[in-house]
Amino acid sequence: MREALQNLFENRVQQFVNPYQRHHDTFLKAERKLETAAKRSADIVKVSITGNIIEKSREDEFETVKYNAHYKYFIKHKKNFYLEEEVEERLAKFYKGSLIMDEEITPRSVQVDSTETNDDSREERLSYQYDRLRAVQYAERWWNSYNPAYKKFENDCTNFISQCLRAGGAPMRGYPKRDAGWWLQAHNWSYSWAIAYSLRLYLAHSKLGLRAKEVASPDQLLLGDVICYDFEGDGRFNHNTIVTGKDADGMPLVNAHTYNSRQRYWAYEDSSAYTPNIKYKFFTIVDG
Repeated sequence: MREALQNLFENRVQQFVNPYQRHHDTFLKAERKLETAAKRSADIVKVSITGNIIEKSREDEFETVKYNAHYKYFIKHKKNFYLEEEVEERLAKFYKGSLIMDEEITPRSVQVDSTETNDDSREERLSYQYDRLRAVQYAERWWNSYNPAYKKFENDCTNFISQCLRAGGAPMRGYPKRDAGWWLQAHNWSYSWAIAYSLRLYLAHSKLGLRAKEVASPDQLLLGDVICYDFEGDGRFNHNTIVTGKDADGMPLVNAHTYNSRQRYWAYEDSSAYTPNIKYKFFTIVDG
C-alpha cells in the first residue's frame, strides 16, 4: 500500500514538471497551481510530496486508505525564492492493489443558529499593542499541527486565526455571551472565535478590545493581518487566513488551517474551493 501511494506521489510530481505527463493524466491540483503561478510571473522550481496514512480498511478485494499528502513547492518569484507548503487530507480506494479513486476530503462547514456579533458599549475599553511578530511566529509554529492548549475543531481555520491573534496580544472580551465579543474560555467560545463568518463580522464592527480596519487591497496588509474569504460569493464568508510573508510584488503570503497551508499566495485561485465568484475582505489589526 505504501508503495502504491509512493508511486502516486511520484506521478504527481511529474505533472508539475512534465507537460507530456499532464496531457495524458491531468492532475487538477498541478494544473491550477501552475496556472496561478504563471499569472503572477512565478515559477515552481521544484516539488516534493510525502504522505502519512491516517487509517485504512479492507473489504474483499477493495482497500480504502485515508491519508495526508504534504506538498512542498520551491518557488521563484522574480529574484526571490521561497518555500510554500500545504497539506491535504485525501481518500484513496484500491482494487487488487490498483488505484481506482483518489479525492480530497472536504471539511464540513460549521453552522450555528446565530452568527450575529453584538457589541456592548458599556464594557470597559481594553488597551493592547498588537505584537505582529509573535502572531506570525505562532502561525509558523502551528500551521500544520494543533496546540494542545486549545480545542481542535474539524473546520479549524478560524480557531487557528484566533489563536494567532491571541498570541499577538489581542485581548478577549464578551464572556459568557456566545454572540458577543471574541473569547475562548474552558470548553466554551464565542461564535467569532471559531466561525469564519462571525469573525469577519466581528473584525468589521468591533469598537472594543480586538479591533481591525478594513482596507481596500491586499498589498495594504501587514504581517499578522487577516484575510476573509467568501468562496461562493454569496455573502457568507467561510475561510480566514493570516499574513505571514510578502512576495516580490509586496503581495501577501498566508498561513491557514483546515486546508493547512504555509506561505500560500493570498488569492487561493489554486484551491479546490475557489470559484470565479470569490470575494475577499482585508483587515489590518489596530492597536487598542
